[in-house]
Amino acid sequence: MDVRLQHLRALVAVVDAGTFTDAAAELGTSQAAVSRAVAALEESLGVRLLHRTTRQVNLTATGTQVLAGARRILDELAHLQRIAARSTPHEVRIGYAWAALGKHTRRLQRAWAAARPGIPLVFVHANTVTAGLSEGVADVAVLRKPLEDPRFSTARIGTEARYAAVATDNPLARRRSLRLADLSRYPVAIDARTGTTTLDLWDPEPPPATVRATHGVDEWLTLIAANQAVGVTSEATAHQNPRPGVAYRMLRHTPPIPVWLAWWPDAPPPHLDDLIHLSRAAYGAAH
Repeated sequence: MDVRLQHLRALVAVVDAGTFTDAAAELGTSQAAVSRAVAALEESLGVRLLHRTTRQVNLTATGTQVLAGARRILDELAHLQRIAARSTPHEVRIGYAWAALGKHTRRLQRAWAAARPGIPLVFVHANTVTAGLSEGVADVAVLRKPLEDPRFSTARIGTEARYAAVATDNPLARRRSLRLADLSRYPVAIDARTGTTTLDLWDPEPPPATVRATHGVDEWLTLIAANQAVGVTSEATAHQNPRPGVAYRMLRHTPPIPVWLAWWPDAPPPHLDDLIHLSRAAYGAAH
């Protein structure tokens, strides 16, 4: 049996992303490479793991069991990597899916450098639900949606306002601020996996008639810049992701977005208390 880690990573990525194309983008490889990896895993195990159609990919009954095992193996590997990294803490990596801390990022970096000059604070982009935490890419993750995973601990560090994103040639761009109702007559771009917007945001008002599914901030911005959709996001996205052709406008009468830090409780990063304290201070939160 020749089961390799890249085969397991490919299976998990396909199931989490929903398609081979999106899994390839997440893994930074080609769709053909992902397809070959999954096929090699099926051949090695001698069973079919996925039902493939032109529109979607579904697990077989055996595939469901293999997926659970693959996750356990990859989690254990990530755990070993965290143990090794913790023994030589040369830096603290903070993962984020859409934006770091927005306008507060530089403030946190300066405060951390003053408090812990020997340990750089490094921000890394990871377009996954845990912003690189479960993949071993990050030691801590910045999250803007609840993480319903008991493996992780979280601490709320602040809140952010919501902004609308529209094309600069859209009539809405001429306004200084907008309401949700202003967006309803346009297709709305939503990233259901890592974004902060759901149709529940419009409740009890009528939701947009059309939703354009996107996968990551770059695809989201590209769609909006082409005036093929509008979007709703956090103020951190507006500050950290300027894009030619995209105008950000304050969105009135919408609930703020909570911001959390998340980490593995069995392998917390060095000086976690300092990081939480300084992050809350950057947001001006009580600490």
